Amino acid sequence: MSDSLHVVCPHCSTVNRIPRTKLGSKPVCGNCKNDIFSAQPLESSGEQFVKHITRNDIPVLVDFWAPWCGPCKMMAPSFAQAAQRLEPGIRLIKVNTENEQHIAGQYAIRSIPTMVLFKNGKEVARQSGAMNAEGIVAWADSKSA
Repeated sequence: MSDSLHVVCPHCSTVNRIPRTKLGSKPVCGNCKNDIFSAQPLESSGEQFVKHITRNDIPVLVDFWAPWCGPCKMMAPSFAQAAQRLEPGIRLIKVNTENEQHIAGQYAIRSIPTMVLFKNGKEVARQSGAMNAEGIVAWADSKSA
């Protein structure tokens, strides 16, 4: 196991190498100097989405949602609360399926909200339906281990 991890900056998409022991010490991006972790889900699209799921050494939990979806709106605060508890061990990302239909199609998203957990660029788990923060954290922890 390497002593450092590659983590993509949520602001400028630069890949940063962070020592494992420093993950929880509020690391900043070597390029833009912003915090690597904000304890908030990242709104992601296109190339930025691909970079996050393929270049992060930490697992990435993606919430596929749409603005017209009632259960998605209900789950949004829970997903944000889960980010506060799961970062820096897991990056949380939201993908608007209305704006990113090609991404939703590529991952065969058939219902929303759907959460997909990626590790090393590969899907490792999927869960459809709204969940509360405790359920999201428990599910993500159990699948990312």
